Amino acid sequence: MLSAKNHSTLRRKMVQNQIEARGIHDPQILAVMRKVERHLFVKSQYRNVAYKDGPLPIGCDQTISQPYIVALMTDLLALTPTSKVLEIGTGCGYQTAILAELAKEVYSVEIIPVLAKRAKTRLEKLNYRNVHFKKGNGHYGWQEYAPYDAILVAAAPKDVPERLIQQLAMGGRMVIPVGDAEQNLLLIRKDFQTEKNATPSIQTSGITPVSFVPMTGESK
Repeated sequence: MLSAKNHSTLRRKMVQNQIEARGIHDPQILAVMRKVERHLFVKSQYRNVAYKDGPLPIGCDQTISQPYIVALMTDLLALTPTSKVLEIGTGCGYQTAILAELAKEVYSVEIIPVLAKRAKTRLEKLNYRNVHFKKGNGHYGWQEYAPYDAILVAAAPKDVPERLIQQLAMGGRMVIPVGDAEQNLLLIRKDFQTEKNATPSIQTSGITPVSFVPMTGESK
């Protein structure tokens, strides 16, 4: 079992070698990635490898994402201290914690009840008070608190769910992996076409190939 000091050293090396070295330089994101203790979000048998450059299983055929992908998706959202964020796929709660450190409020939806319960217990124990939890189908988002300044999707649908685009605020950003056998991480931006035109313009940019677990649940 590694000591707290050893884990801290591993986090610093993770940020330096896996995140900064790949081009992410936002000081707030780097600070948060150094702060949040990733080993607390994985099973005990994986704690000694929690800061390795890759995903890890968390049970229920789900994974905790590679640290670089967590940082990249967070960076693409361009969060501010006033941001309201919708997260689809709470999982173990690690990405949720990163978002909660940077945004004002995080609304997180998880379809697998056991993961939702574990993440809620873990994050409350770690004193995250700006996270709201829901067990539900990620395709539907969380309409009650829409619109959201940012949406992060941590599982891959075959197509971008229309309801999530509807729940994105004007000027908002959504980061989502899309595809089946081949997946691509997309950045979707929603804005007015012109100052006088109320029709939203949806701009989609391909970021990088990725490999996420499929988004489950009915899409209709």
